[in-house]
Amino acid sequence: MDSILTSVKKLLGITEEYEQFDQDIILHINSVFLTLAELGIGPVGGFSIEDSTPEWSEYISDNDLLLNAVKSYMYLKVRLLFDPPSSSAVMELMKEQAKEFEWRMNVMVDPKTTFES
Repeated sequence: MDSILTSVKKLLGITEEYEQFDQDIILHINSVFLTLAELGIGPVGGFSIEDSTPEWSEYISDNDLLLNAVKSYMYLKVRLLFDPPSSSAVMELMKEQAKEFEWRMNVMVDPKTTFES
């Protein structure tokens, strides 16, 4: 199983069984899905989750390269929203990395770009 919520929680250092922050994390995940939809990534009409049931394959099933970038981007953005680093240098580094992922994913979904996965 490759649950979206569970995988994001794992990257945040939160065990699957600890559900205290699930609603907060879900809110942030759905906010990031909105940004991804605006970039043209994911299902037409957007995507959201309500619990740990939805899996990554329901979001993107045909492009592993894009999916891996989305997972990394999702972690960075949720971390910045949910548990921002105390170091401003680390925070800026994470923001820059997120911007780079946005650019790269945008290039991958641009119909004028020929990119094979």
